[in-house]
Amino acid sequence: MPFHISLDGHADLAARIYRQLRDGILDGRLLAGERLPPTRELARELDVSRNTVAVAYERLTAEGFLESHVGRGTFVSPGFVARSKRAAPAGTGVRPIARWSSLPDPPGGDRLAPTPAPTPAFDFRVGAPDPALFPLRTWRRLVSQALRPSLLPPSGYADPAGLEALRVAIARHIGAARSVRAGGDDVLVTQGAQQALDLIGRVLIEPGTRVAVEDPGYPPAERLFTAHGARIVKVPVDAEGLDVTALVKGTRLIYTTPSHQFPLGTPMSLARRTALLAWAERNDAVIIEDDYDSEYRFSDRPLEPLQSLDHDGRVLYVGSFSKTLLPLLRLGFLVAPASLRPALRQAKQLMDWHGDLVTQSALASFIDEGLLARHVRKATREYSARRDRILAFARDELRDSLEVVPSSAGLHLCAPVSPHATVTVDSAVAEAARAGVAVESLSTYGGTRGGLVIGYGLVGSDRIDEGLARLGECVSAARMS
Repeated sequence: MPFHISLDGHADLAARIYRQLRDGILDGRLLAGERLPPTRELARELDVSRNTVAVAYERLTAEGFLESHVGRGTFVSPGFVARSKRAAPAGTGVRPIARWSSLPDPPGGDRLAPTPAPTPAFDFRVGAPDPALFPLRTWRRLVSQALRPSLLPPSGYADPAGLEALRVAIARHIGAARSVRAGGDDVLVTQGAQQALDLIGRVLIEPGTRVAVEDPGYPPAERLFTAHGARIVKVPVDAEGLDVTALVKGTRLIYTTPSHQFPLGTPMSLARRTALLAWAERNDAVIIEDDYDSEYRFSDRPLEPLQSLDHDGRVLYVGSFSKTLLPLLRLGFLVAPASLRPALRQAKQLMDWHGDLVTQSALASFIDEGLLARHVRKATREYSARRDRILAFARDELRDSLEVVPSSAGLHLCAPVSPHATVTVDSAVAEAARAGVAVESLSTYGGTRGGLVIGYGLVGSDRIDEGLARLGECVSAARMS
């Protein structure tokens, strides 16, 4: 039997033998019809009692993995197909509704890929913070504290809007940090900003509802609204933000990132914010304000959010802790006007009842103890240093090819191709990948102008300079004379 069983450090030997043989069958290392060693022989090889092996064989036989024949031996069931070769019926006559068929497969969807994609040596992709900056020891303490029996809800279920202590803490935090006008009752805790957008879609979008999104903009939001049956209208963005004059009459929802436009990075001007609110009131529209990463600011205090300027209850403010802490925690929130809160709570309950109360409790303590503010200050210093090095490199080495858009917040910089330069951006990105540098093309996010979007959340300070040098070489090679 070309199959090795290890029993080191395991007290329940029969269970261990059972699991390893079962997994070997499922993974195809033990093939259908293959003969297993007799119980006496395997027991001698593993230095265990024959009865221990017999118990494992009997369980596998009872579950259909093995067949035993008197006088012949024990075999892997001949009708058993290994996991790698097993598949559900093709279901050729069953199809999702059309709008789901048109959406791209999400990253990581190919579970049968032989090996995961390797991590690039120099990772300038956008959308993620540095996990090395996450205060893991502190977080572990707060999670352990949250797991005390006295803190668990007696019914096992909780308010769909989220843990009250966290809602109050979030309201206080965004009031101080972002001037958002909200109390605990105005906040609904979600599993990331994407779930907040999904809840909004569930209560406001019907098939054919016109939804405006920024161009260039955030593709996951556009795809989500499309999945709800929305008619997407792409609205151009200029130096002042979303072009309000380009909005189409009859638009029901407007999705925007005014504090740090994604991906360009420019803030929406006060005049443009005022114009957008006035347009929404005149046209009975609702604004979704996605404040996705403005916790990290490197210069002046941001302009007032749309939510604080809104006096008509037309703005839904969406935030996330994915950029501040870690995406895997799946923590976000939604601040909604009173008229929409009952429907949003109902939608949340129908979706998943409520989020992870242990994680929510840990975050509430993290905020209340001042640890979030401390973490943001520390991380901002680190990201600011990385950002400054990218800006300096772009100014000195890339000025003939790319021009960086001024930005004073977030975890990335946008660098469109200079007006008088001709750079084949796709070639630069591909060449960079071959050099171990991961960077994204601006065209990934729409718009008409080519360029690069350079993130600095994942690349460590000790790797930035070499990564930028390699990137510069790739951009220079992609210039056309």
